[in-house]
Amino acid sequence: MDFTFTEEQQAAVEAAKAVFADVSPDGVPSPALTPGAVADDFDRPLWARLAASDLLSLILAEEHGGAGLDTIALCLVLREAAKVLARVPLLEHCATAMAVQAHGGRDLAAALLPAAGRGDLVLTAAAHGRTGHDPAELAVTARPDGSHWVLNGVQTSVPWAQSADWIAVPAHTGEGAAVLALVPRVTEGLTLADQYSTSGERLAHLTLDGVGVPGTHVIEDPAAWQLLHRLLATGTCALALGLGEAVLAMTGQYTGKREQFGFPIATFQAVAVQAADRYIDLRAMEVTLWQAAWRSESAAAGAGGPLPIAGDVAVAKIWASEGVRRVVQTAQHLHGGFGADTDYPLHRYHAWAKQLELQLGPAAAHEEALGDLLAAHPLG
Repeated sequence: MDFTFTEEQQAAVEAAKAVFADVSPDGVPSPALTPGAVADDFDRPLWARLAASDLLSLILAEEHGGAGLDTIALCLVLREAAKVLARVPLLEHCATAMAVQAHGGRDLAAALLPAAGRGDLVLTAAAHGRTGHDPAELAVTARPDGSHWVLNGVQTSVPWAQSADWIAVPAHTGEGAAVLALVPRVTEGLTLADQYSTSGERLAHLTLDGVGVPGTHVIEDPAAWQLLHRLLATGTCALALGLGEAVLAMTGQYTGKREQFGFPIATFQAVAVQAADRYIDLRAMEVTLWQAAWRSESAAAGAGGPLPIAGDVAVAKIWASEGVRRVVQTAQHLHGGFGADTDYPLHRYHAWAKQLELQLGPAAAHEEALGDLLAAHPLG
């Protein structure tokens, strides 16, 4: 077996590194010093550079102006984005586009995907339900009404909603089926209330009160929402991995320079052991991420496995949530008081890590989901 990345995937990494090279984690006010959002909008100049480098169209088919790459390529780019805390809706935008491309109708794909690939349209997704702990599709009802569907309900913590042009909203029909509706941000009956993430980013509490959506903008195949949710969870793991790698590198540089008793503290056994443990966490996060991303692609091709792909995603998210938390906690400890200095970027990484740890469910929630899968699909 060949576990190396393809030339196209490696080229995507190099392009991402070039785009993110000048991005500073300190580009906006600190979340520790800002009572509301750190900024009203995402980083539009960076978004334009991503579009110009064809990284927004990376996962789109050639017919929509894309390169036709896969989930693995997207995760490689997301890992680079997280290393510099890039403030762009790259995950939500690309995951929504992939779901529309895979399961949407021709008219919907033609209306959204080419413009999304150019960065002219911004897509996001509502994936946290009413409270962040219940299934997102159960928080909104959808009923057909002639050629339209009518949506009612709420979704909490929708990322980048105030800046997006279209929002993907999962909903249920009352008959156990989940649909995925693509709703313009400016729509009668749709209101957004400001919320704020742990990292200081602006979120939205989305209320839908009799929102009418044309039938062509509703994907009735339940696999669309399943794919979107799976991509969001896998992409969150990629962000956690990139952030953790940046933090461990930052910690290594600091402990290699900081001296006590005339020696760098990195030479002390207690420090070295803690850093080594966190390195092991990162390698576990990496291998489970690529397993989940690879299974996503193989499942699309019809390949099966001992467990449904949701099991691989759950394992990756368990490691991502627990691993990224341990990495930033150890980094804070080894930095001493310097790690809490708001003039030093580590506290920003800590805030982002906590957001990623809990996003789409903490480790405990995915452990419960994995247990249910194992009970339903005995491996013996």
